[in-house]
Amino acid sequence: MKIAIAQLNPIIGDIENNAENIYSVAKIAVEKKAQLLLTPELSLCGYPPKDLLLNASFVKNTWTQLQELAKKLPGNLAILVGTVTENPHAYREGEKSLFNSIVLIENQAIKKIFHKRLLPTYDVFDEDRYFEPGKESNFFQLCSNDSNSKSIKIGVTVCEDLWNDEEFWGKRNYETNPIQDLVKNGVDLVVNLSASPYSIGKQKIREAMLKYTANRYQVPVIYTNQVGGNDDLIFDGNSFAVNKNGEISLRAKGFQTAIEVIEYDQKSQDLQTSYVANFIETEEEEIWSALVLGLKDYAYKCGFSKAILGLSGGIDSSLVTAIAAEALGTENVLGILMPSPYSSTHSISDAEALVNNLGINSHTLAIGDVMKAYDSVLSPLFKGTEFGVAEENLQSRIRGNLLMAVANKFGHLLLSTGNKSEMAVGYCTLYGDMNGGLAVISDVPKTRVFSLCKWLNRHQEVIPHNVLIKPPSAELKPDQVDEDSLPSYDILDGILDRLIHRHQSIKEIEAAGFDYNIICKVVKLVTRAEFKRKQAPPGLKVSDRAFGTGWRMPIASRWKLD
Repeated sequence: MKIAIAQLNPIIGDIENNAENIYSVAKIAVEKKAQLLLTPELSLCGYPPKDLLLNASFVKNTWTQLQELAKKLPGNLAILVGTVTENPHAYREGEKSLFNSIVLIENQAIKKIFHKRLLPTYDVFDEDRYFEPGKESNFFQLCSNDSNSKSIKIGVTVCEDLWNDEEFWGKRNYETNPIQDLVKNGVDLVVNLSASPYSIGKQKIREAMLKYTANRYQVPVIYTNQVGGNDDLIFDGNSFAVNKNGEISLRAKGFQTAIEVIEYDQKSQDLQTSYVANFIETEEEEIWSALVLGLKDYAYKCGFSKAILGLSGGIDSSLVTAIAAEALGTENVLGILMPSPYSSTHSISDAEALVNNLGINSHTLAIGDVMKAYDSVLSPLFKGTEFGVAEENLQSRIRGNLLMAVANKFGHLLLSTGNKSEMAVGYCTLYGDMNGGLAVISDVPKTRVFSLCKWLNRHQEVIPHNVLIKPPSAELKPDQVDEDSLPSYDILDGILDRLIHRHQSIKEIEAAGFDYNIICKVVKLVTRAEFKRKQAPPGLKVSDRAFGTGWRMPIASRWKLD
């Protein structure tokens, strides 16, 4: 029996178009002689739909579209479609009104509905807000086209349902283990329909987990994942299958749509080896692919075709420009140079070199006269005070205003270029360099920015060499460099990793070899910058702890880390 895996990129709320895409891949699956087609979690409405689920018409329209889709799908193909369904017992039993469901369509009719059993409520997930967990083990029988073959008993799981093997994790996160229940019910094959967001190294964890699970229970598993960017989340696809000995039998290419076919052999009761795409070699290539996809989809799904950003000649804006050129095309990227009296000559020349290397459009708007105008307007109020941060930040705010004006005038998407290290400690200016519709690298630490640029230059110079070797600087006053007020980025990022990702205490970080006073300074900066992060544009998530949907820290708080 051949099984098709559709690695789809749905648009949230575009139910009709999503249905059309499912129909299109169904026709391809039939051409490839598949008998079963797998689509990702909530493939019909897109994931995550968030509070659209509170709109009754959204849920109703999704069900109506599902029924229409069922009637037009090929009759000789069974299909699993991810969607939301109503819980008829919600009001009587005091339950949530919806299920996160997988619908089996066969012979152009809805045959069965399966409900997701484990609902994640950590990091970016908030499914318990909307859904009631399924209470039954999900499986169905599918007959082969071969009249001499027996039917196959297929277990159905949805994303998180796979992530509760106590032997692999060393603990149970939920009371129920859906895989264990399916094995007890004697399934021949387990399929998983996922919308699993990307983070660095996550595919290695997925594959290790399913290899262990398949081998433990001696049951093959097919994992189908969504691909594409939705707001701050990036879905990497990387759908794959493992045979019952825990060996990879199929792997689709990551970060792009795909349809792959794998065969289940009834004699061996196992999956046969099919197409296995190469694993992405480096974390840098993985992150680059994710950021390019995230920006491309954010622009497309929000209705933008062109992007604008400020070019300072620094490494952050250089990397974001390269990502934008790859995602949108060089002809669709406009870089604005905005030199001030404090801008060094090499910052201007480095920005111009980047423009030439990438072939993007550029324009220069000198801000010296604007700075004088601001000084003149503010002089009666600022008279008798010392030049300080407020005056320095005026430059950033002038630039932010100019960029917003151009973006507003021509309908471009303004890209913010701040990195994670800066966002963490508040080295960014509200209504200045934080202006934008998308913060492309706000989850990329400064040290990783450097490694990404070096990786990008592995074959030819993309990022000008001087950008990689000069000390980072905001250039808001003469001879300014970041290390005037911050530790080196190697030290800063080391502390931030332990503080933000590992949730370590000051004592634990100090025990790792970091200076106590520097740690305390960094902790104070991170805490004080929370109000800025709450006002930042959405940022593409590539780590397991980003300043976005999953970051839920209070602004007004007097708790002190010990």
